[in-house]
Amino acid sequence: MKTLIRNIKIFDGEQLLDSEHAVLVEGERIVAIMPSASAPPAASGMTVLEGNGRTLMPGMVEAHSHLTWGSSVEKIYHQFILPADELKVAAWRNARVLLDHGFTSAYSAGALGDGIEVELARAIEAGETPGPRLIPSTLERSPEGAEGVETGDVFNGRGPEAIRKFVSYCKDQGIGSIKLVVSGEDALKPGSAKEVLYTDEEMEAAGQAAREAGLWIATHAYYPKAIELALKAGARIIYHASYADEAAADAMIAAKDATFYAPSPGVSIAALEATPPPHIDMSHMKTSAAERMELEAKLVPALKARGMRILIGGDYGFPFNPIGRNARDLQIFVDHFGYSPTEALHAATALGGELMGLDVGRVKQGWLADLLLIDGDPTQDVSILQDKARIAMIMKGGALHKVPSA
Repeated sequence: MKTLIRNIKIFDGEQLLDSEHAVLVEGERIVAIMPSASAPPAASGMTVLEGNGRTLMPGMVEAHSHLTWGSSVEKIYHQFILPADELKVAAWRNARVLLDHGFTSAYSAGALGDGIEVELARAIEAGETPGPRLIPSTLERSPEGAEGVETGDVFNGRGPEAIRKFVSYCKDQGIGSIKLVVSGEDALKPGSAKEVLYTDEEMEAAGQAAREAGLWIATHAYYPKAIELALKAGARIIYHASYADEAAADAMIAAKDATFYAPSPGVSIAALEATPPPHIDMSHMKTSAAERMELEAKLVPALKARGMRILIGGDYGFPFNPIGRNARDLQIFVDHFGYSPTEALHAATALGGELMGLDVGRVKQGWLADLLLIDGDPTQDVSILQDKARIAMIMKGGALHKVPSA
């Protein structure tokens, strides 16, 4: 099966190419990129899609995915924990909603149910349900009650041996990335972000066991000590890091070839904008969000200038920050962190593909055909990606999830 997409501008994950081009897809991969004038004629067995001057770009990567956090733009839940049957319905819906909005890959930052993301990832891969390529996780592992809210759990208790058993359990379940909550969370329990929830020995054991098992580690870490422990464990990605001091920033840069960073500003901006009913008190969440955004406005550009790979992804899934709004992170990077639109697109595509460890995030010969056709030029205005009607085509692995109009 061949698909020719012609008369298109191309953002290839790095830059907008000069002039109009055509892209030939065969099976699940891109086999050729050429000037429009050199495009082959339509042939038997070939599907031809007319770009009409629209912009072809890689599918986006959500680097901080919570598909089991129930709320999406299609359905809002006003409770965080859902019954098991409804949780599955929400997760399957959220995977499809994320793909509908141009995200063809997702790296999980933790689930609210044990085993559910492994099941979902297998269903997506088998073509049983639509969704992005998914690196699945399990319950966010944090000492019970440490945050004042039961969003996580401690498998097998405390101590290095317990950590090793947990990693072994994850390996057997088919988990791709372990989520460790190393810091508390001020938005849930004021002042707890300073708390370190693991010992040095536990984090060292986690790192060694994960390496031996071939698993990645994702970490929720705010303050310098938590960041230090995350790096010592060989974290694949660090979320937040808002209170990093100079030494912590230096340590992140020293690990920049192995570790990614996602500040996750989407939830902060959404919390600041939220107008909850009178019986819902978000005052402490708003205070924390304002402080984090002020700190990250300095930290993120400084780390970017030193070569840190910084990714989009903003804790989507709360009722005030539903899944489906994920592309807003690109505009936040432009407005608050000083990114150009092209730099924000690079973070959402090419750099996200590096996190996934797959041939995604670029329009490149031989790479997987995870592609979007955009009505407009996102290298000039990334806000258009927030309008799914402007996403004329969504292709994943050469298969069309959304077919462009003529």
